[in-house]
Amino acid sequence: MRDQQSTTQMQNPISQAQDAVKSAKNATAQVQSHPTEQAYIGAENAIEQAERAVAQAQTSENHRAVAESTEQLEEARKRLNQTK
Repeated sequence: MRDQQSTTQMQNPISQAQDAVKSAKNATAQVQSHPTEQAYIGAENAIEQAERAVAQAQTSENHRAVAESTEQLEEARKRLNQTK
């Protein structure tokens, strides 16, 4: 049981980062389809939150998941910048 708790605790920052990046991607897609100032601000906030979550996940041993989250976050950031 203790090993399961340790595994869950290690994965939690990764899961949080993945969820935050998914939200950032969705918010960016919203800006692309409905480019309002409110949507843009929401997307910027979602990206900032994802940046913090990915930064916290950097200490994880699952380097592949962190790298994928970082890459997806960069893609979302680029798409948002293209809508300016």
